[in-house]
Amino acid sequence: MAIISIENVSLTIGNAQILRDISVQFEEGRIHGIVGRNGSGKTMLMKCICGFIRPTAGRIIVAGNQVGRDVDFPPGLGLLIETPGFVPYYSGLKNLELLAAINRRASKERLNACMEQLGLGNAKDKRVSKYSMGMRQRLGIAQAVMEDPQLLILDEPLNGLDEQGVEDIRTLLLELRGQGKTILLSSHNREDIDLLCDSVCKMAGGVLTDEPLSFMASDSSKQNLEGMT
Repeated sequence: MAIISIENVSLTIGNAQILRDISVQFEEGRIHGIVGRNGSGKTMLMKCICGFIRPTAGRIIVAGNQVGRDVDFPPGLGLLIETPGFVPYYSGLKNLELLAAINRRASKERLNACMEQLGLGNAKDKRVSKYSMGMRQRLGIAQAVMEDPQLLILDEPLNGLDEQGVEDIRTLLLELRGQGKTILLSSHNREDIDLLCDSVCKMAGGVLTDEPLSFMASDSSKQNLEGMT
């Protein structure tokens, strides 16, 4: 069953055509990858799915709701798009509390648990201005998952992470898929896409195409990573 259906979506901004007649479906309970260089249109497509940008043509349906008609922002969605923006003079936990107050779906206990899960338990009371780039990225993922969403949209979620951080987040994403969550992630890193994703599309010049299967990781490679969860 498709949780995201994109039908003939195009986006033009000024004289630039950003997205070109994209049609694709993403099935529920899987990890879907979009690979492409910076400027290929990956982030813009994700913003359209979230309702932040209205496409010039076509429609996007998320969990049965047409974005921009039935809902402005799809319910049950967690996201990390571009560089996470936090209040630098507040602690990591305080930033999550401010964001959680909007929908009131995450308790303080849940926020603390998310920070522990993302390896920030010892830094929850530290000002975000003191966080490294990798710590900020972990905090961004914590805010994406804190309300226990069924659908996650993650734009370059492994950017800025050290080797251990990459392993930790890969493991987390596989755990979430095991819980029945759907994840759409973008990356320019072939290894991340190959190891994590059940399906892969390639974005270039605003055009989305199926990625050749020869680029996908072997089943044994994926099983080795899943065995670590």
